[in-house]
Amino acid sequence: MTDTAAATPATGSARLGVLLMLLGMVMFSLNDVLGKWLVSTYSVGQLMLIRSLAAMVVLAPFFWRVGWRRLIEVEQPKLQLLRSALFAFEASAFYFAVAYMPLADTMTYWLAAPIYVAALSPLMLGEHVGWRRWSAILVGFAGVIIALSPSRESFTLPALIALAGSLAFGLAMVFSRSLRATPDTTLVFWQVTGAALFAGVWCLSDPGGWAPVSAVDFGLLSLLGIVAMAAHMLVNRSLKLGDAATVVPLQYTLLIWAVLFGWLFFGDAPRPAMLVGAGFIVASGLFIFFRELQLKRRGG
Repeated sequence: MTDTAAATPATGSARLGVLLMLLGMVMFSLNDVLGKWLVSTYSVGQLMLIRSLAAMVVLAPFFWRVGWRRLIEVEQPKLQLLRSALFAFEASAFYFAVAYMPLADTMTYWLAAPIYVAALSPLMLGEHVGWRRWSAILVGFAGVIIALSPSRESFTLPALIALAGSLAFGLAMVFSRSLRATPDTTLVFWQVTGAALFAGVWCLSDPGGWAPVSAVDFGLLSLLGIVAMAAHMLVNRSLKLGDAATVVPLQYTLLIWAVLFGWLFFGDAPRPAMLVGAGFIVASGLFIFFRELQLKRRGG
């Protein structure tokens, strides 16, 4: 009876973790749909600025509780600035790319980020990567090439910006590993502040790109930052309740939602090459994740 009673809460927590991860992915996907729709009316800089300021307002009580001195006086400030700049660029690149490309195509490039992290970690962090993970990395890169379908027609500016944005995302995650000792609140502060400054400079350099905003659209633009934060909170809570091996792979359901929502809201039919490339990328990412998990358990 004791064993059964002890197992029940753990099982319930694991199930809740799965549900929260799935809900987080749906929220991220709906947020992307909203962003794709809004960027057809407003510039990327305007969208990013309102989104970031809204997030800053919501997070202000948490920043105040931590204290501004602890947020600003950090170790490796140059690395913090570089990480923030990369995240600001990748978010802007995503919204620019998704304005011209199907949602599923854009998401496919971003799902390759863990592959870039695995490839860059030995060079930048000195981490050891064996032949199995290098093989998976090569498979993942092959998937990116297949999804891109290299040709004179496919090398469009949005596609190249999407590729650059996903690379910047991967590089920013590598830097995040170097800043593991920095509290999460501090990392979020620098990330949101960097995005707001990046967008502010963008808007100042192109004042003609600022369009009048209705009250409804202002609320929707603000909602972008708020929903994204809520989705991040769901994902973080999921990782605390469920085993990583169970909940992390569920992040790839983003691609399913991207295909479905892209078709429902924008009439985008997925390209066969994109689906094949996405399959390679997902398989590679899952192998890298489970291999790293296996090595950590052996080390522990």
